[in-house]
Amino acid sequence: MHKPKFIFVTGGVMSGLGKGVITSSIAKLLQLCNLKVSCMKIDPYLNVDAGTMNPLIHGEVFVTNDGGECDMDIGNYERFLGIDLSKENNITTGQIYASVIEKERKGEYLGECVQIIPHITNEIKNRIINLANKEALDVLVVECGGTVGDMESLPFLEAMRQIKFEGHDTLFIHVTLAPILDVVGEVKTKPTQHSVQELRRIGIQPDIIAVRSKIALDDNVKRKIALFANVDNSAVISSHDAPSIYKVPEILYEQNIINIFAKRFNNLQFNWGYWKDITDRFDKIDKELKIAMVGKYVKLSDSYVSINHALEHAALDIDYKVKIDRIDAEKLERDKDLSLLNNYDGILVPGGFGKRGSEGIISAADYAREHDIPYLGICFGFQLAIVAFARNVCNLEHANSTELDNPKDPVVDLLPDQKAINKLGGTMRLGAHEISIIKDTFAHKLYNTDIIIRRHRHRYEFNQEYKRLFEKNGMIFSAFSDNGRRAEILELKNHPYYFAVQYHAEFSSKFGKPEEAFLAFVKAAAGLSTNC
Repeated sequence: MHKPKFIFVTGGVMSGLGKGVITSSIAKLLQLCNLKVSCMKIDPYLNVDAGTMNPLIHGEVFVTNDGGECDMDIGNYERFLGIDLSKENNITTGQIYASVIEKERKGEYLGECVQIIPHITNEIKNRIINLANKEALDVLVVECGGTVGDMESLPFLEAMRQIKFEGHDTLFIHVTLAPILDVVGEVKTKPTQHSVQELRRIGIQPDIIAVRSKIALDDNVKRKIALFANVDNSAVISSHDAPSIYKVPEILYEQNIINIFAKRFNNLQFNWGYWKDITDRFDKIDKELKIAMVGKYVKLSDSYVSINHALEHAALDIDYKVKIDRIDAEKLERDKDLSLLNNYDGILVPGGFGKRGSEGIISAADYAREHDIPYLGICFGFQLAIVAFARNVCNLEHANSTELDNPKDPVVDLLPDQKAINKLGGTMRLGAHEISIIKDTFAHKLYNTDIIIRRHRHRYEFNQEYKRLFEKNGMIFSAFSDNGRRAEILELKNHPYYFAVQYHAEFSSKFGKPEEAFLAFVKAAAGLSTNC
């Protein structure tokens, strides 16, 4: 009988160390050993999913094909592994407790006192093991969010300990921090020592210590950490800063981490394949594109992490680096000075919600149209490009979205099936939908197919009562879904690149396989032909 193996990634000292990148990198290395690998993210918060969380606090909400609103690390896993994951790859405390309470109400625990152990931990274990078995995985890499010592993480860590205790093939990787004090310039190991001690106190002995640091750890530091953490010297892995997160697998590989896996998980046949061919290109690129990202959540770069990566994937494909300047839409709205946009090779407007900063985005969308600056709009950027066109080309002075106002001309309106909904969590139009592309349009040349499948996350859409007026004034709606009810792509002729999509194209971009709309956008920004 096939028995999957489990790698558990925990974190210590502080959050934001890059556990998701290390998890993705480990999974990628194992995938390059010709193993069937997937990842799971555990989020200890009480939210059922990430859908109602503020992106300025938590980062972007990543959407899966089956409509899961997930932690952004799910996006990292997909981009590294080149596969599509599901909502089952992200579990939260909210999901676990909701499931256990529902079972208790149904009487499935009749006669029992329902407790953290064993009921909550059993639910966690079942979800982890069932996913690995359902997908017939060789290895499931499970990342536990938060840090060791957090109260909310304890049931998950206990479940992991029990999985090992019950005889499953497991390996524990603990991610810590080795800060460098500016005063003395010395790498400090105490935070790592204390973090490992805390992990061991709850019954888990790590097999590998992955240490985040600005610089590569020298052998003396590694030996010191190994001694206090009770691991072999070779099991202390330096995870120092890299020019791109896609170089991290190489950093881990060069420290022979594959040999550790091979000892635990039998002999492995490793082959870089295409991966290193692509990452080696980073070192040779000397051209750069400047992209203005005009958005609402620009104070935190993680708010748009999938957009950042989609641009990087596309730019790399044409041998460019990309410099993204995040421009606060509220500032554009307040200052009314759009001339700074002339300094950029392209303008991108990502997704968003709400009135704040919307007038700044509308102005930026119109500025890109008037000044022939390549423009890519995503979701909210699609909707507000419609508002800009309505006001400035169709002469609908009071046009707007009903999300933002009660306008005379509601060119963007609430989806009909949203009108009876009174709950916000998990109720948007979510996940993958089939999109039909009209022949003889730029979109059809771009995608070179009649049908694409892309992911969505929205409540509002183009009001097609205005379609004929828009087309009369030169806007082309070149793709539709739901038997023509939903407009999905708009484009303009006689413009270097003016293209906007209702779907979230960024979620479909993978490393080495950029999404087509992003690739055409960076080509236009670089002054290259977009004649597909």
